[in-house]
Amino acid sequence: MITQDLNPIYLKLADRVCDNILCGKYNEDERIPSVRDFAADHEVNPNTVMRAFDWLQQKEIIYNKRGMGYFVSPNAKDLISSVRKEQFKNTVLPSVFKSMYQLNIDIEEVIKEYEQYKTQKK
Repeated sequence: MITQDLNPIYLKLADRVCDNILCGKYNEDERIPSVRDFAADHEVNPNTVMRAFDWLQQKEIIYNKRGMGYFVSPNAKDLISSVRKEQFKNTVLPSVFKSMYQLNIDIEEVIKEYEQYKTQKK
């Protein structure tokens, strides 16, 4: 998910949970911090955290074990990647394509730059 300043706080919090899942801080079938603990750590209202957790649960990224808390779904990383790819395609790429068109940047030039970027990251 791509966090923008215009996004509601609960989506920014959901993004943080997703980041923690992707980087391995929270693993599959592992308990994540409670609503109260997460709220205290991020200095937000527990109701806001609850909205974030509800959103993540609707996306099946986390699940609730009644009386035990929230846990990371077994396929959470794949789900997060899927959601973020969709958001990237729908929000970032249109802006990139508009800029490319306005600046007369050819796709081959972008591909070349991307290949260089991948080489540097290895």
